Amino acid sequence: MRRPIDSLFGRLVVLVIGVLVLSHLAWFAVIRVERDNSQTRYAVEEAAFLVEAVRQHVANNPDQPLPSRVRVVPLNAPDVPQPASEAIPRPLSRFLDDMKDRLPDDTDVRPGEPGAPPSVWVHGAKDAGWIVVPVQPLRPPRSRDRMLVWLAIIFSTAVLAALFAAWQLQSPLRSLAQAVGRFGRGQPTPPVPERGPRELRQLTHGFNQMVREVSQTENDRAVMLAGVAHDLKTPLARLRLRAEMMDDEKVRDGVVRDVASMAHIVDQFLVFAHDRPDGSEPVSVDQTCERISRAYRAVSPNAEPIRLALEAGPSFVLPAATLDRLLSNLLDNAHAYGAPPIVIETRRGANGWVLVVADHGKGIAPDDLIKASRPFVRLDPARGGSGHSGLGLAIVERLARRAGGECEVGNHAQGGLQVVMTFPFDIATRPVAERRAGPQHEERAL
Repeated sequence: MRRPIDSLFGRLVVLVIGVLVLSHLAWFAVIRVERDNSQTRYAVEEAAFLVEAVRQHVANNPDQPLPSRVRVVPLNAPDVPQPASEAIPRPLSRFLDDMKDRLPDDTDVRPGEPGAPPSVWVHGAKDAGWIVVPVQPLRPPRSRDRMLVWLAIIFSTAVLAALFAAWQLQSPLRSLAQAVGRFGRGQPTPPVPERGPRELRQLTHGFNQMVREVSQTENDRAVMLAGVAHDLKTPLARLRLRAEMMDDEKVRDGVVRDVASMAHIVDQFLVFAHDRPDGSEPVSVDQTCERISRAYRAVSPNAEPIRLALEAGPSFVLPAATLDRLLSNLLDNAHAYGAPPIVIETRRGANGWVLVVADHGKGIAPDDLIKASRPFVRLDPARGGSGHSGLGLAIVERLARRAGGECEVGNHAQGGLQVVMTFPFDIATRPVAERRAGPQHEERAL
């Protein structure tokens, strides 16, 4: 199952959101602490200014009344607050400490009575009484809803901008990863646009150059192989004709068999070198499997019939020529190297249509499985005869990938070789004209 967190974009999203959450929480905490400190400093400066103003007023204009909420109380007045004997709130304690630091050292500073309007009582060494001045509330009742709303707006804007930047960064990487996947499956790979950071552009440029060089090498090899195989068909036909004219029946039959084996190898070369998409009409895979099974039974009536487990239904279709070549190569390989019964299975899988061909022979050694589908590789040197060139499984893999599918070669639990081919569900809806257009059409579509 594909998890979004495994992708580069998913991890960038988690990283960006995590960083933004931490930064906004830190910003919120710093703003709150700085706001409290600013309020305390402002309240201290305002109270100290009022105390000094009262002192000057008493010294210069003792007969003039004081402003509202500002008064001078005698030292022995009954309402003078006592020094705090219990723990007081931290904001008030910090205010009193800052107030004492702001005033001379011998100044006594006391808070007003709880429940009354906020005030501070100050008595200096030269004061005739207590100077009472109002102070601002150290923690004014402010609603946090507005701050949280602005915080949410800023956070959402930052997340959207960061996600857009992350998408811009990972989009070229995703295109390159898709192109690498297509190239690894042997499918036509159009050039990837070179965009993004400098290092990514350099990587994309190197990949495009590698694809061009590999494609050119493949084309040169295919042209050479097809030319050689095509040129051999004429002398082989003449050699077969001359063999048919031999008098010795035993020698004639041996030469004819050898010529037939060579012709089969040449045909395999031509199929392997053919690199154009199959433009034949799609046919039902289940019906074709039944038809080929009956044909093999008619050719070898004494052999054990091919077992069929066809569950895909009429929706599973493949191009006729591709399907015939797939089944003929796999069945020839199973009859030559495997053991009966041979089983053909079709079904609807989780990721696409599945076509399986299996036998019950010895299978392939686990160490040789990775080499099984390589061209011109014979896992058993004794298999060189009978017209086998080491291209059977290589042709199957190339045909399956050219049709948009995947091919997996392995041994099944009951013993024997098993070839599992998986094709996308939409293969039945692809128009024939699109398949005939080949790689150029796919490049334009992309």
